[in-house]
Amino acid sequence: MTFFMMRSFAAAPICRDYTHTRKTRSLFARTMMGLGALATCMMTSSPHSHAASAFKHNAFGTLSSGQKVQRYTLRNAHGMSVQFLSYGGIITAITVPDRNGHPANVVLGFPTLEGYETDSAHANIYFGALIGRYANRLANGTFPLDGQTIHTTVNNPPNTLHGGLNGFDKKIWHVRQLSGLPHAVGAELTLTSPDGEEGFPGTLHTTVDYILDDSNRLSIRYRATTDRPTVVNLTNHSYFNLAGEGAGSIENHTLQINADSFTPVDHAAIPTGQIASVSNTPLDFRTPHRIGDHLRSNHPQMLIGRGYDHNWIVNGYDGKTQRLAATVTDPVSGRTLSVFTTQPGIQVYTSNSLDGTYAGPSGHAYRQTDAIALETQHYPDSPNHPAFPTTTLRPGEQFDHTTSFQFGVAGTSTTP
Repeated sequence: MTFFMMRSFAAAPICRDYTHTRKTRSLFARTMMGLGALATCMMTSSPHSHAASAFKHNAFGTLSSGQKVQRYTLRNAHGMSVQFLSYGGIITAITVPDRNGHPANVVLGFPTLEGYETDSAHANIYFGALIGRYANRLANGTFPLDGQTIHTTVNNPPNTLHGGLNGFDKKIWHVRQLSGLPHAVGAELTLTSPDGEEGFPGTLHTTVDYILDDSNRLSIRYRATTDRPTVVNLTNHSYFNLAGEGAGSIENHTLQINADSFTPVDHAAIPTGQIASVSNTPLDFRTPHRIGDHLRSNHPQMLIGRGYDHNWIVNGYDGKTQRLAATVTDPVSGRTLSVFTTQPGIQVYTSNSLDGTYAGPSGHAYRQTDAIALETQHYPDSPNHPAFPTTTLRPGEQFDHTTSFQFGVAGTSTTP
């Protein structure tokens, strides 16, 4: 199978070993090392050079509750930057260069805090947000756990979507800078969700690391512990357009998904429990092709989602190693994005609900197919499907998964 390799903008090769970081990141170190050959030793010079990485923050606004919100900026040594909020851990901008070294923000968002608090919440958009306690859907807001039936808040009738009415996307996270990262800059976000919040049992302590390294890779590590048996499924809901925020449809982007199968859904977007082959369906992206090629297919699965809104099963999942899940390429700018994850699934969503109601920082109204979300996850509704990889978390255990977004520009192709 052919995969696109990337050239990241840097002055010289930097081959690093994350095992030299502190011991609390040993699992993260092991998973990061698996990506080194792909990204850290394939660099070329950039027309825009920057002396050092940076961590900054500034006031972004005040919520209707009176809570203050900070905006944080991570900048690597070569000028790539990631901005996020203490509110929802929302990634508001990811600025990366194109093939000519010209930078652009490649994620959708709102220009003001009010957009995130009011518009995003009202329309269930979740631009750039951290999602929990349970990403994606829980059928009818119920699931079995140790002989009991748990009832969660229904916010997407008849289902619970992305953690309920007051999920992690609407929380103020505590943020601090991470230190001791080689050739990288990062932040740690922490949140405690009390027992019973949105119906989920157990007090859940969650830590999320955003780490931007000098190979233009953004890594997100999710960790969680509980004092009672519960379920956990965490992700980030960024919407990507590699041509730039507000640039219009991503139908001409090329997509490759490293998955032989997917989980079909019913008319309520709930998995049927089947594992289906992507062969001879519009969901076969094992060979890269245009996103728009089969977007308007009359295949039943495409009609249900009004486009792509499905969970693909990542090939080679073992729960520990970051596997290549998907690669997106914009042929005009040359920007590429490859997603690696330790999670078993990836929800690919072509922003089907955007209808021109909301505009981003560019002033352009967002419409269907103006972005693609790449949500690494456990399968939707897993607690109601015993054959799916478990999302149950018990006291003494730790939920620990990492997803990396590797940005670059299109180069030569190879077979790994």
